[in-house]
Amino acid sequence: MNRRELLQASAALPALALLPACATTDAAMSLTPPIARRDPKRIEQLGRVRTDDYAWMKDDNWQEVMRDPSLLRADIREHLDAENAYREQVMAPTAALQERLYQEMRGRVKEDDSTVPAADGPWEYYRRFETGAQHPIHARKPRGQEGPEQVLINVEEQARGKTFYKVIAGAHSPDHALYAYAVDEQGSEIYTIFVKDLATGDTLANPIANCTGDFSWSPDSQFIFWTFRDDNGRPARIFRRPARGGEDTLVYDEPDDGFFLSVGNTESHEFIVLYAGNGSQSEIYTIPASDPTAAPTLFAAREEDLLYTPTHWNGRWYVLTNADGAVDFKVMIAEPGRTARAQWRDFIAHQEGRYILGLGATKDYLVRAERINALPRIVVRHRAGEEHTIAMEEEAYNLELVGGYEFDTTNQRFVYDSPTTPLQTYDYDLAARTRVLRKTQEIPSGHDPAAYEARRFFATASDGKRVPITVLMKRGTPLDGSAPLYLYGYGSYGISMDADFSIRRFSLVDRGWVYAIAHVRGGSEMGFGWFQDGRRFTKRNTFTDFVSCAEELISRGYGRAGNIVCEGRSAGGLLMGAINNLRPDLWAGVIGGVPFVDVVNTMSDTSLPLTPPEWPEWGNPLESVEAYDYIASYCPYTNVTQKPYPAVLATGGLTDPRVTYWEPMKWVAKLRPHTTSGRPVLLKMNMGAGHAGSAGRFEFLRELAHDYAFAIKAIGAEEAGGPFPPPVMEQPA
Repeated sequence: MNRRELLQASAALPALALLPACATTDAAMSLTPPIARRDPKRIEQLGRVRTDDYAWMKDDNWQEVMRDPSLLRADIREHLDAENAYREQVMAPTAALQERLYQEMRGRVKEDDSTVPAADGPWEYYRRFETGAQHPIHARKPRGQEGPEQVLINVEEQARGKTFYKVIAGAHSPDHALYAYAVDEQGSEIYTIFVKDLATGDTLANPIANCTGDFSWSPDSQFIFWTFRDDNGRPARIFRRPARGGEDTLVYDEPDDGFFLSVGNTESHEFIVLYAGNGSQSEIYTIPASDPTAAPTLFAAREEDLLYTPTHWNGRWYVLTNADGAVDFKVMIAEPGRTARAQWRDFIAHQEGRYILGLGATKDYLVRAERINALPRIVVRHRAGEEHTIAMEEEAYNLELVGGYEFDTTNQRFVYDSPTTPLQTYDYDLAARTRVLRKTQEIPSGHDPAAYEARRFFATASDGKRVPITVLMKRGTPLDGSAPLYLYGYGSYGISMDADFSIRRFSLVDRGWVYAIAHVRGGSEMGFGWFQDGRRFTKRNTFTDFVSCAEELISRGYGRAGNIVCEGRSAGGLLMGAINNLRPDLWAGVIGGVPFVDVVNTMSDTSLPLTPPEWPEWGNPLESVEAYDYIASYCPYTNVTQKPYPAVLATGGLTDPRVTYWEPMKWVAKLRPHTTSGRPVLLKMNMGAGHAGSAGRFEFLRELAHDYAFAIKAIGAEEAGGPFPPPVMEQPA
């Protein structure tokens, strides 16, 4: 999964396509939403019985629909079209606001932007955009020179005329002769890997199909190792193919449907590494780079609740692991050829509250990323043992290591940003301990960091835990509860919601909003234990933490009940569904982006791509009564009842393999007849994209503008045409 959850787009349907005969174009008039038919399906499981009125929305042919959306069953498509048309009607008064928001966000984008070049031997590799382009150009130029540039692939040209086109990964071969890239043309995450000969410009025949998009060159440039995607959408096997084409050879076949797979190389370029694991277990295999056709060697066998990642440095293996109860991880050493778990020995001891996120290596330095008290830092260790820390000063910020191509170097790249500070790219000299600012994110329409302020404080959870909150607001915003509050949350998989910079938030903050992030349990902001305390049988902590954060913000004057819009995406959409049921009185609006809300049914459906791999996160309701009952106690879809819900916007993507389209569709269908508030429940289904929404950078901004317009209208702002008109609820004939 990605660190920043993305949103979905809507189908561009005519705004008045499905107006009922009695309706008018007057925005003040009520609108009649589509009411889904009920077709009760009785499900017995572990002695429990549940009834699903909207199970019919899942197309039995859904796996084929992922590849060809035109195969969607007619009655499902008809209902989705009606939902999109109704939403367009309700949101029509915000059309001018959406355009303003879009133009504001686009005005903050440097259209001809480019990445800082990354050096590798005789070349520097980078990506750049041309003005007006939705997609980037991948390019290189001779090292240390301004040109001439060689275009590797022009994604904008390749995407022309296609509804969806996204290059998820691109990498040159170590000898610089070939360029491989993985393409998704449906949004379904079914990738094809193409290889281009950089001398001739020709794309080689017989691309690699049915893959996850994950691949790696062997260090000798002779082979591509790639991960196969099975019919259930899971990474099941790793293959090896000659670099210029030929027969695929099976390298590794994973026996457990619940394990994810990936492949890469060590920074030392001495090993190819195969990664297998889930949220609770790891198993690693290595192949010597000197013999890439050799059979993989097991590093250490999988054990229950043992996670580990080896880094090859200084002739040894340095293993980041939670072994021996090291909840926030420690580093151990394994000697070459002696890598079984019993042969590891301690190197950097476990320290409670210091969460070691990852290791990186260059020839003379081992670099580790850590998080302490919800803030990141970088620690550098020389092979002689001396350590120093790269220090930052703001109250809340984000700091990330950037991997490079070269091992024999003293340069370490990192990026820094904060809620008020645009992204800065630094090259850090590990030996001299000096940094050079290579680039600051440019905001063409202008940005004055001093005009804003970021704050970090804590809420007290229901069980006494201190939950971090990050706040962004315009300097001088009154703290008397009058400002509208936008509260974001995620809280799953140990993914941290960092205090980063985002151009989109200022379209709310400049309108007087307070933007806040609730760093709830289930993430890892406060360490790996923070993650463990918000998963499986402690999952409800995620939801109650979010409510506690809202109440803390209210008590400090950052907002007031009923004037808050909250947002979460994917597993954060589960959080939105849960708090929507738990405390609907707090929210003016709830945005669930590609929301994972049908937890009981999804975790009971082994045909879905993520079900077995995610049992460690949620529990297995097929085998455990305890897991079934606990999931059922908070599942947003299961627990919809008659109550005054806030305005709700759910988004989805027809070809989304992670949160399938029927989850938001079913949630909306059940919410709408149960809400007593007179506020709308809307569905925005992108009929031509998947989990990450539209692939183009400006199309994506239009989606954001729509969602922010929903938020502004949810609080009844005049700029959005006032509050939502109440829907007229009619049962279908």
